[in-house]
Amino acid sequence: MAITKEKKQVILSKLDEIKKDANSLVFVGFNGLSVADSTTMRRKMRDEGVGYFVAKKTLIRRSLGDAYSGEMPVLDGEVAVAYSADSIAPAQQVRDFAKQHQDRIVILGGVFEGVYKNKEEMTEIASIPALPVLRGMFVNVINAPIQGLVLGLNAIAEKKNA
Repeated sequence: MAITKEKKQVILSKLDEIKKDANSLVFVGFNGLSVADSTTMRRKMRDEGVGYFVAKKTLIRRSLGDAYSGEMPVLDGEVAVAYSADSIAPAQQVRDFAKQHQDRIVILGGVFEGVYKNKEEMTEIASIPALPVLRGMFVNVINAPIQGLVLGLNAIAEKKNA
């Protein structure tokens, strides 16, 4: 479906705004996704601080083509852009939704830290745990030796008291 020049300018300005404000972009391929599923996905993404914008591939290439280093991944089918100030959240949100709706929504690639990434790299980035989980894992690693020392001292104290 052809769109007017004015509409194209609006879409390009929106993509430029996304490019300026987002730390990470994920190119999302969607096909056969129902309106209800799409609405649910958008609502969940919005609640997590992730934007979702559908645009024509040619306009995405025109707006983002030379903005980042590396080579832009191949964009096949219908394409949307998931974006956020959080570097990992867009990829995680798309991956979580893709698990529920296999073959209807996929990660095509994206931009991470100013570099284009292919499908495999963005899927790997999506598997990084959220920041609170990483902090918990770090605290657990730091706590393990201290906990072992306390258990050892407690065992010695119990042995002396017995």
